[in-house]
Amino acid sequence: MNYEKQEKYNPETTSAIKDMYADMLSLLGEEPDREGLIKTPERASKAMQFLTQGYDQDPIQILQSALFDEDFNEMVIVKDIELYSLCEHHMLPFFGKAHVAYIPDGKIVGLSKIPRIVDVFSRRLQVQERLTRDVLECLDNALKPKGVAVVIEAAHMCMMMRGVQKQNSTTTSSAFTGEFKNVETRTEFLNLISSNLR
Repeated sequence: MNYEKQEKYNPETTSAIKDMYADMLSLLGEEPDREGLIKTPERASKAMQFLTQGYDQDPIQILQSALFDEDFNEMVIVKDIELYSLCEHHMLPFFGKAHVAYIPDGKIVGLSKIPRIVDVFSRRLQVQERLTRDVLECLDNALKPKGVAVVIEAAHMCMMMRGVQKQNSTTTSSAFTGEFKNVETRTEFLNLISSNLR
């Protein structure tokens, strides 16, 4: 039985980006027609579309598709959410983990939607600081909770492969609204994401 992979890419966009990658290879001194590179421009075009698919997704709609009325008003945390993004300054990857919490005010959201929101905003050209704020504001606007907290820890290839070339540095960013502005609530959240409860 033959293996057939189903892919959905806009053919016009794929062709245009493919041509740009072929030109780039030539400008870098490569031969786009050599065996190892013949399909590279098309592969790279599809990869770039995959890595930036967040532009075509509506994060608020994703959250609103799984909102439930619930009389629960304690902290809900989804931690260690893997994320992969592209730095908008050099278009090099940065990757790490997001820790997201909210305190409901009459509505909860399906837990799988929180990682999906992280993915939507990660799959755009980003800076970590804005990514942190994007996730926070999306949850705050869609859920109207008593508070939201987001912490992201990531390693940036633009710092590791080029520039300062620091291999072991990571960047942590955080943002808080509502009850998470309270020191006790914020400290509880930070302690919980730091602990291993398994």
